[in-house]
Amino acid sequence: MPLVSPRLWWRRVMFWVGAVLVAAVAVGFAKAADYSSALFLHAIAGHVWLSYIIAPAGLTIAFLATQYVFPGAQGSGIPQTIAALHMHDDAMVDRVLSMRIAVGKVLLTLLGLASGASIGREGPTVQVGASIMHALGKSLRLPRLELRRALVLAGGAAGVAAAFNTPLAGIVFAIEELSHSFESRTSGTVFTAVVVAGATTLGLVGNYTYFGQTAAAMTNHDAVLGVLLCSIVGGLAGGLFSQSLILAARGLPGFAGKFIIRHPVAFAALCGLLLAVIGSLSGGQTYGTGYQQARGMVEAHSTLPPTYALLKLAATVVSYVSGIPGGIFAPSLSIGAGMGSVLAPLVHGAPVGAMILLGMTAYFSGVVQAPITAAVIVMEMTANHTLMIPLMATAFLSFAVSRLVCRRPLYGALARRFLQVQAGGHTSPEA
Repeated sequence: MPLVSPRLWWRRVMFWVGAVLVAAVAVGFAKAADYSSALFLHAIAGHVWLSYIIAPAGLTIAFLATQYVFPGAQGSGIPQTIAALHMHDDAMVDRVLSMRIAVGKVLLTLLGLASGASIGREGPTVQVGASIMHALGKSLRLPRLELRRALVLAGGAAGVAAAFNTPLAGIVFAIEELSHSFESRTSGTVFTAVVVAGATTLGLVGNYTYFGQTAAAMTNHDAVLGVLLCSIVGGLAGGLFSQSLILAARGLPGFAGKFIIRHPVAFAALCGLLLAVIGSLSGGQTYGTGYQQARGMVEAHSTLPPTYALLKLAATVVSYVSGIPGGIFAPSLSIGAGMGSVLAPLVHGAPVGAMILLGMTAYFSGVVQAPITAAVIVMEMTANHTLMIPLMATAFLSFAVSRLVCRRPLYGALARRFLQVQAGGHTSPEA
């Protein structure tokens, strides 16, 4: 009898405790990430030359720690979570979703941000959330594989919901990206985890919108032009970005590939040097997650130079291929915001804020090729329901354009690569 079974109630209580823990870790991780980024900017304020020392040294240390102290912690964390959902060997899942890797993921992402890397914390939060729920499932000794898989899925969804304060996006992301399906047997578990994690986040930090609020709206004529323009540019740029990361994970050809294999530490230091150069060219705007820059553009508090989106994209690619832990969620949304602001003057009469939201949706959908998640997450993060139809149209059109350049979704391709490498007994440097 499920309603009176002590064993089932114990599982429910432990599951709720796990969801609360995921949310608490996500909130703490967010505050620590903001502090790490601010620490780097404070260190180089008035001493730009310090970035040429801190960035190479920080990325080198982070890379070495990833390889020798926390092997398996590199990359975004989302491909690893997707891969874990397709593993049937419990020992392999334990290696991917261990608490040791979760701790390393957090610490090394913070080190990367304190070194000026253009990375996000949301992808790592997904793997950390999945690791916490996986550890909970092991302690409960769940008898069936689908129950353990549901906990991992719920942990990843709760991580997204708590990281962005976007409960609906957490659910959609779990269905569209992590599991690629809707399963009635696991949906209740995912929904409950997201609700509990969302309530915990509200209790800890209050009700807030990640990128602020904007009431920007568009006429039908402007919306059509804006959707077409942002979808084409954002879809192509996002597809090229994803394809470049997939190719890098497979190994670059020629001299560059040989240099990375033979001198990985020197390559990490070189990536740090490139980050400092890009940061200097952007006036320090490309360092960190890009959260402040995107929020400033959404709320019309600040404007950035037209080159911001291109320089931020370059910094994100360099940060990712260096082999350190870090996600691409927040940087991608920031790049999209920059693209939208550049394209805004081409659509006469359209509010700049509306074009920024369309740009964020277009580029993010082009990168992850998850159109529903892209539209919902931008809508929830800016509390703008007026543009829901243009956002959905932009997401699906940019997804189609991105597929012309990158035939496989980024996270799925990296997860497949990760599974192949794990089966071969090695650790992938970029997956």
